[in-house]
Amino acid sequence: MGTRLGRECLYVPSCRLGLYVALRHWCEPGGKILMSPVNDDVILFVVLASGLRPVQAPLSATDGSIDVDAVPESVWKGLRAVLTTNLYGNPDQARRLRGRCDRLGIPLIEDAAHAIGSVTDGAPVGSFGDAAVFSLSKHVGAKAGGFLAVADPALRAPLERARDTLLDPVRLTAELAYAVRPYAESAVRGLRLAPAAWWALRLLGLQERQEIRMPLRPGELRQALDAAPSLTALHSWVRVDMHDYRIAPGRLRLRRIQHLLARLDGRLSAHRAGTERLLATRWAPPVHPGSPVQPLFRVPLLVADRETAVAALARRRITVGYLYDPPLDAYAGERFTDPSPSPAGAVRFARHALPVDPLRAGPVIDVLTSAGIRPLGELPGG
Repeated sequence: MGTRLGRECLYVPSCRLGLYVALRHWCEPGGKILMSPVNDDVILFVVLASGLRPVQAPLSATDGSIDVDAVPESVWKGLRAVLTTNLYGNPDQARRLRGRCDRLGIPLIEDAAHAIGSVTDGAPVGSFGDAAVFSLSKHVGAKAGGFLAVADPALRAPLERARDTLLDPVRLTAELAYAVRPYAESAVRGLRLAPAAWWALRLLGLQERQEIRMPLRPGELRQALDAAPSLTALHSWVRVDMHDYRIAPGRLRLRRIQHLLARLDGRLSAHRAGTERLLATRWAPPVHPGSPVQPLFRVPLLVADRETAVAALARRRITVGYLYDPPLDAYAGERFTDPSPSPAGAVRFARHALPVDPLRAGPVIDVLTSAGIRPLGELPGG
């Protein structure tokens, strides 16, 4: 990955831990950081655990990227850092954000969890910021691990030491569970034991949400923030759906990740081909002419009635995940975040985006067509 990005890369057990390491290194506690309101709530809690005050950015209603021009000057002047999202692999305007950060003298951190292989302004996502964090659970399919990419190679050693102080020791039980999980999931799918799989995942702490957003628990959260910056204080929020997010990797885990990474180019090609098919449909968001087709992790189709679409896909055993609704400012409230100065784009995108796996482009198109799912553009004002 260092060769691909032209940067020093450091393995981390999870993207969320890598982000915490980066935020603690580059950001003084108490500062404000601009971030996207359409993102996993775990990222909000990582930011809070770092002792920072999240500021929710205005977003494009078509692809969920940060709308740089809609951020007021008064907001820019109060920031101490910017965190991109590159949602589903759609790049944020990293070069423009880099320029803003340079003028303000603040760090740019890239959350590239969904964006391995994405390119903007002729350069890979993850090569613009002071640091970037990537997930190996997404395109790579490793269900574990990530890496932190940094512009300054001299920082590798101190960041490695910071990472190591946060690691839990490797556990044999965790390694064995990781080793057998792919086979168990395959067997469950083959036997059509979805309810049993859901129960098993919940039992293992791999599926804890009843809704899209986890319970906020505001009273407990307020008390936990008194100890911030502290990953331990917010552990019960940060660990949701990934209890081994800070565990040191064993040889089984690292060998499997290495094996899957060797197949990355083929996976990216498949994602790019599926993305191209989905972007040619009537549900696709507008695409700027001449823009390169990205190997999106999920393609956010825009539909008039997402619940109907999700139900139609579920009947064909196609699961829609990675929904982020409501936006984080509506979810967390002003007690825990500064709301977006222009929330309409985020609200619209969060409500109507249908993130589908490009590797299943053909069946998805068939289902949405046969179910008569209307594109968002057919709604008044669409």
